[in-house]
Amino acid sequence: MLPLTRYPADLVWHGRAGWTAFGWYSRSVNFVQLLFPDFSLILSGYLVCRYTALNRTVWEQVETLVYFLFFPVLLFHSIIKSPLDIAGASSLIGAGWAMGLSGIALAYSLPHWPWLGRHIPARAHAASAQVAFRFNSFIGLALADRLAGPQGLLLIAVLIGVCVPLFNVGAVWPMARHAQRGFLRELLRNPLIIATASGLAANLMGFALPPWLEPTVNRIGGASLALGLMAAGAGLQFGAMGQAKLMTLALLSIRHFLLPLAALGFSHVFHLDPVQTTVLLAFSALPTASSCYVLAARMGYDGAYVAGLVTLSTLLGMVSLPFALGVLRTL
Repeated sequence: MLPLTRYPADLVWHGRAGWTAFGWYSRSVNFVQLLFPDFSLILSGYLVCRYTALNRTVWEQVETLVYFLFFPVLLFHSIIKSPLDIAGASSLIGAGWAMGLSGIALAYSLPHWPWLGRHIPARAHAASAQVAFRFNSFIGLALADRLAGPQGLLLIAVLIGVCVPLFNVGAVWPMARHAQRGFLRELLRNPLIIATASGLAANLMGFALPPWLEPTVNRIGGASLALGLMAAGAGLQFGAMGQAKLMTLALLSIRHFLLPLAALGFSHVFHLDPVQTTVLLAFSALPTASSCYVLAARMGYDGAYVAGLVTLSTLLGMVSLPFALGVLRTL
């Protein structure tokens, strides 16, 4: 593998020999620092909801605001702000779709696995399958910039632009099917899917926000991230995290272990260059999306359980990111 020059100065790459012990420790610390804000916001939401007058009644209204306004604005802006070079990144797009479809297939197949299937509650699985393949795009953007600078940002923007619509459809389908709602109707009504599909179309048509509107949209995006994570914490019930333990283990294993392995395999199949491989591996090991909780709660499912999965996934990102970028990257 060719060396990457954008890593922090204390990270010394030695080809197939791997990272130095000091470099490995420093990278682990960096990932903890990167993920700590998300985890601390989840914890803050839990404490505020449990120990202040801002109880569940307040946070239910926050969830509605985030789901129908803040998250859609954020997703739309995230997709249109970087031009998508579809032709130039076709191999990366193919690898990203192949990896994502693998995650969706694995998550959907859990109820059909021998022995494990009978331990998978159907309703809980419909709400939580999305955790296995969705991703936190903000951590991905921050990480790509640290790993590969402007080129990394452009590549991760391409992955976000082409994968978010696919993953949101994958998230809505089992919930709509289990609730016996019209799938097409749910897609057409879902604000996250509307925002991502319209953002992708606007990007391909060359649309850009006027400069005077950028600060307002950026502030809405920042609010959506903070409030979405705090709402997940407010909806968290630690008792709910103890249910369906085998399904929890299976979903998080797909998200944080099997998807990085799939990403490594597809990077070889699609002949990705070193920077594309690094971006795909980082993409594969990200914590799940904080909006998983909001989507499940707003569609009438057990938000507390999904909030627990979001919390655990955020913590596991501190392990899966060093695994993908420190271990798999050397293979």
